[in-house]
Amino acid sequence: MTPRVFLGTCSWKYPSWHGLVYSEHAERNYLAEYSKKFRTVEIDQWFWSLFPPGKSGIVKPRLPEVATADEYSQSVDSEFRFSIKVPNSVTLTHFYRKDKEGQPVVNPRFLSPELLSEFLTRIGALRPQTLALMLQFEYLNRQKMSSLSGFLEKLGTFADRLPDAWPFAVEVRNPNYLRAELFSFLEERGIAPVFCEGYYMPPITQVYAEFGHLVKRSAIIRLMGPDREGIEKKTSEKWDRVVASKDDYLPEIAEMMRDMVRRGLQVVVNVNNH
Repeated sequence: MTPRVFLGTCSWKYPSWHGLVYSEHAERNYLAEYSKKFRTVEIDQWFWSLFPPGKSGIVKPRLPEVATADEYSQSVDSEFRFSIKVPNSVTLTHFYRKDKEGQPVVNPRFLSPELLSEFLTRIGALRPQTLALMLQFEYLNRQKMSSLSGFLEKLGTFADRLPDAWPFAVEVRNPNYLRAELFSFLEERGIAPVFCEGYYMPPITQVYAEFGHLVKRSAIIRLMGPDREGIEKKTSEKWDRVVASKDDYLPEIAEMMRDMVRRGLQVVVNVNNH
């Protein structure tokens, strides 16, 4: 029987997990030992791929090595599953910039099917074990995107060229984009929505209560936390203890998951240290 719920974490390479997830001697292959306790994990390391143009003006995104994808596939058994963040060189409308006063510079590879294809070729070894390829979009102000309808128009053109062999998911960081229009668009195209808890987004239980009926196949839940810098300061980035309990809210998320399962959805839950 195919599992309906996959519960894991956002990444796995944390030395402070020794004695919790890893044995004291698990320095050779963290993923192999992780996979003995959890059955899924999110790969986020390939997201950070877009950097400003060099002197030549050429933009060459940083994509994963084939050998790395092969290594990850071989570190776990055939039943283990990955969710993978697509490189931000595909999902950023503009380059990140330090100078907030200057004009934003357009990313020429935004929603490029060719760049996505190159990425998928490099990670081909992971295809049989992949639950979702997540397209994560940053907060899009009016300079970057005119409206939700404008966003869906561009995403629709891109989605028409997505390969059937891979499953996809979409995460937005605009609270005002969380509308029936978005969820219906994703469902019609077989793309899973990502419910992001944190990053100034509304509570996912609230979002699900309003729009969950429009999700009929699968969903990703990412529990990110609301205050990244604050938690990093409290923990000194050592992730071996709880400093801000969510015990009062987790039962609501658990009930949301139960409802998804009752309705026949496949649910992927990725929990961040923060």
